[in-house]
Amino acid sequence: MTVTLMVQGTTSDAGKSMLVAGLCRWLARRGVAVAPFKPQNMALNSAVTPEGGEIGRAQALQARACFLEPHTDMNPVLLKPSSDTGAQVVIQGHAMSTMDAADYHRYKRIARRAVLQSYDQLCEQYQAVVVEGAGSPAEINLRDNDIANMGFAEAVDCPVILVADIDRGGVFAHLVGTLALLSASERQRVCGFVINRFRGDIALLQPGLDWLEAETGKPVLGVIPYLHGLHLDAEDAIDDSQVQDTMLPLLEVLVPVLPRISNHTDFDPLRLHPQVNLRYLGPGEPIPPADLIILPGSKHVRGDLQWLRDNGWEQAIARHLRYGGKLLGICGGYQMLGQRIEDPSGVESSPGCSTGLGWLAVETTLAEHKQLQRVSGRLALDDVACEGYEIHCGITTGHDSEPLLALSDGRSDGAMSADGQVLGTYLHGLFDHPNACRALLQWAGLAEPQLFDSLAIREQQLEHLADTLDQSLNLAALFPQWCDQSQGIKP
Repeated sequence: MTVTLMVQGTTSDAGKSMLVAGLCRWLARRGVAVAPFKPQNMALNSAVTPEGGEIGRAQALQARACFLEPHTDMNPVLLKPSSDTGAQVVIQGHAMSTMDAADYHRYKRIARRAVLQSYDQLCEQYQAVVVEGAGSPAEINLRDNDIANMGFAEAVDCPVILVADIDRGGVFAHLVGTLALLSASERQRVCGFVINRFRGDIALLQPGLDWLEAETGKPVLGVIPYLHGLHLDAEDAIDDSQVQDTMLPLLEVLVPVLPRISNHTDFDPLRLHPQVNLRYLGPGEPIPPADLIILPGSKHVRGDLQWLRDNGWEQAIARHLRYGGKLLGICGGYQMLGQRIEDPSGVESSPGCSTGLGWLAVETTLAEHKQLQRVSGRLALDDVACEGYEIHCGITTGHDSEPLLALSDGRSDGAMSADGQVLGTYLHGLFDHPNACRALLQWAGLAEPQLFDSLAIREQQLEHLADTLDQSLNLAALFPQWCDQSQGIKP
């Protein structure tokens, strides 16, 4: 029978995604056929599977941790917020419709069937499934028809570990309070606690751990140290930490944090690159001089375009280009760079048309059918190979001097302005590949860009994470059938 373990958290960003990825790699290294699973995810960072479906970016990373290609069964329900009250509902990889919170709450009975079907299909193929919850299981208002946390755990009868982030403060209140708000059967299936992001001398924490075990009757399965420099694909939150060698010449890059920014993981390779200083700028922040401005993807292109105008970006971009700076738009950002964005069917909001920023001679019409595919091709800048994925509803026509990419399926993608200062593309993941990244950085003004392999860095991070869990957690208690008794913490 398939072994299932669910990781739930006391809060968002407690460490669920990280812990699932680490456990998946730890199991996979031992030859266990393991798969990740997240019943319901709410995120604007998504990835495209080989079969042309869409899942959360974190689950794609977890699949990599298992040495697998991602599959839509790994994240059967993906909610992509388009406003504060509505979200596009993606079921088993394909967009169904946009619903407000009340409509989706009613729809969850249907979504539940997709969740259990996908879980059953994984169980038919794998020895172990490591499940990630969403948010907190103690959200009282969301417990009815829950498919994301304890509702799922109860349905499939799996054990749960509860993770909390001590770096936030209040870790014992988080754990005890969450446990107190669960039903009796839900409390019973919690098999232990994990404390994440601990700094300092663990001996000073021990009295608290002893009290927690005595108070709850649940074991502390381990304490994960604060992993400085751990960089994994974010589920949704923007990681704006910087990793540069200040002795090297730096390329200054700006990215506006749009209200509905999507797939900002596109820029992780730049954030980690030792020759790039990447800055995310939110509303009201002054816009400093830079070498490159990147307009990111968006779940609400016309709305975020208006936000750019309201926050002074249109004038700042014009000034930036006048002084020789470079401008790149990806996906929704590419659409914004054109002449017009038409939404006759109200795909993103109410029907209408917006005037674009006008830096590329293209026009976009939003259509209900979403383009979901992995692609590869050649980058026009230096004729280097590149690959990535498309996730967009727009059909963009027109061209400038030449397309940016010649795709291997015979199509072309993107546009380049006649003066070479402005580029636009639908391709996500463009910076992931060393040669394409180097060509783009050289175009942006970096004289001698280093060859930087972000995919290799990600692999190193997964290995480091698995090693840390091996030393920090009582994995013998969780996976006795696969735990080498000569390794790891013992009961």
